[in-house]
Amino acid sequence: MNQLITVQAAADLIRQGVALSLAGPESELDQLPAGNWIAGTSPYFMVSSGCLVSNQGQLFVTDLSAIGKVSFASYGAEELAGISGNAPDNGFALTVIPAGSTTLQKFAADAADFEGAFIKPAVGWIAGIHLSQLGKQTPKVYDGRTATKYEDRAVVAYVELPDDKIASIEIVNLFEPDQGDTLHFNDTSFTVGDCEVNGKTVNFASYLHQHGLADGKLPLVGDFAGAHINVSLQQVGAPGSTVALYAPVFPGVNYHFAKPVADYAKAFRQRLADQDKQGLLLSCNCILNFVFGELEGKSIGAVEGPITFGEIGYQLLNQTMVMLKIS
Repeated sequence: MNQLITVQAAADLIRQGVALSLAGPESELDQLPAGNWIAGTSPYFMVSSGCLVSNQGQLFVTDLSAIGKVSFASYGAEELAGISGNAPDNGFALTVIPAGSTTLQKFAADAADFEGAFIKPAVGWIAGIHLSQLGKQTPKVYDGRTATKYEDRAVVAYVELPDDKIASIEIVNLFEPDQGDTLHFNDTSFTVGDCEVNGKTVNFASYLHQHGLADGKLPLVGDFAGAHINVSLQQVGAPGSTVALYAPVFPGVNYHFAKPVADYAKAFRQRLADQDKQGLLLSCNCILNFVFGELEGKSIGAVEGPITFGEIGYQLLNQTMVMLKIS
């Protein structure tokens, strides 16, 4: 099961002892009984008929019980190395963290350095809220063992797979770096004042305004040993001020801005048509793709899951689709 169902149906599964991962509005998640589950808030979803905003009474549910042995954990900001440290040797750590939290900042900055981070894969997503409620509500994650919600903590479902199965993370990134300016940053940070552009120190906010990039539609694309990792712009201040990011930039990495994508839905359908969906367990896609790609009501392929406020594929990702497959 990897689909939208009613709150009542989800509650029935929990009472039966089924291990679940859930996503939905806070008002719906608050109705669930204690049991074997984790969850995060998001009212946005991908389903086969098209991307949508959830109606009341619905949750997106992924059944973890059928694929392996499931256990649960919860970590504060200073305990995050346990995500990979306590993961099974063969399996994965399904992780949900609330947007805007200290826990997310620590995970984003440090996850790649956790022992076993690329051997015992963490996959998951960042919880958010309806965009109309920004500044009014806060994202939450839930430790279903006690049906407790948190604004600043990570919840994890560990899934240990049988010896004849293996987990793999697939990352679908629509964005490619342009061949323009090369940007470097001096610190690991979510907030940037000055940066280097082609070796010259400039104010980042001023640069964005001068080059028509202050609307935030295009992410930075970092070159991590050939892997393209996006960093999205959260808020661009006035020229001469600072820029807030949805993920940190790192020193020593070459960054370029992304090439524009003309039609997000078409691009996703083309990319997903080439993907083998055999064994696909769960997936998530970024809210920025939903918004800037105008994806509401549009089908992007036979992939379903929450639309999220950041994605986890070993480390924090932005404007990316992440899929977990069991083969």
